[in-house]
Amino acid sequence: MINLVDLQRQFQAIKEEVFKEIEKVYDSGQYILGPKVLELETKIAEKLGVSDAIAVGNGTDALVMVLDALGIGAGDEVITSPFTFFASAEAISRVGATPVFADVDPETFNLDPGKTAKAITEKTKAIIPVHIFGQPADMDEMNALAKKHGLYVIEDACQAFGAYYKGKRAGSLADVACFSFFPTKNLGTIGDGGIITTSNPELAATLRKLRMHGTSKKYYHDAIGYNSRLDEIHAAILLVVLEKIDKWNSKRQEFAEQYRTELSSLSGLTCPKASADRSHIYHLFCLQSDKRDDCLQVLKDNQIASGVYYPQCLHLQEVYRSLGYRKGDFPEAENLSNTLFAVPMHPFLYKEEQEKIVQTLKTVLGGDQS
Repeated sequence: MINLVDLQRQFQAIKEEVFKEIEKVYDSGQYILGPKVLELETKIAEKLGVSDAIAVGNGTDALVMVLDALGIGAGDEVITSPFTFFASAEAISRVGATPVFADVDPETFNLDPGKTAKAITEKTKAIIPVHIFGQPADMDEMNALAKKHGLYVIEDACQAFGAYYKGKRAGSLADVACFSFFPTKNLGTIGDGGIITTSNPELAATLRKLRMHGTSKKYYHDAIGYNSRLDEIHAAILLVVLEKIDKWNSKRQEFAEQYRTELSSLSGLTCPKASADRSHIYHLFCLQSDKRDDCLQVLKDNQIASGVYYPQCLHLQEVYRSLGYRKGDFPEAENLSNTLFAVPMHPFLYKEEQEKIVQTLKTVLGGDQS
């Protein structure tokens, strides 16, 4: 089977380095919020060009705690994309606020600034643009909207570590940003993890307090917080991966360009578009086709993994029925749910595997049509 993501290859490639670092943690006797976490926070803050990075238990916790730290809760609205992983909206609901959805751009799949503007009400407190599949959203437009209406902008950058937008890194483009270190992410560990980045020291101090049960001094609590801390072992692993991430992202981009070269001429298939003023780091490489089911079946028959991202938009999820959204409310997002599928994409894909994927898709959609 050609895997969609091959974590075994990835972690085998750095196994010796990782095991050395894990042994150091094992021998240190410091396992929670120790020197490795501090080193990781410092290096990520420096890499992204922000003043602070706060390591937490996972990407979802990152989103929840940011909303909490900003004072967003019951009676408030937060706008986000209907075409993303559930956590983007779940975090809004978890703090008692209401998720409000706006449609996406059909080419980048990111939240559409024009549609976002129309969704703003007196109750809106923040916008969460998602850098879907690794390409940053239209952040200049989002920040301009926020400034006009007095809103916060929270980057959901969970799929975009290492991406650039107009010369700046994702994670430094708004008031605050959230990343996930889930194993399949570009920067991932062998478990859960996440980090929050900001250049607001006051917000950073609040977040550090929240991740530790609302305390800045042991056994003295001045807030209701969380237990969401990154383990030292995961920090040690991530420090190894952090040294490789730009090289690995470059490999993803090389594979993406090869896919485009081979597949862009096929009738009935659309390759993802990368905007000229930003970089796409291809957490996933998603193709679009009205013959999706045929493509998925032939890929499966040829021992090639694939995936549908995302099969049901958030506004149509059962848990959000009470919000009153209906099928057809966000046609661009709904169309993507019906036509988009991911093919294998990771830094350790073999050239011959990519050739097999391309040739298999050509059996469904025909050869060169130019």
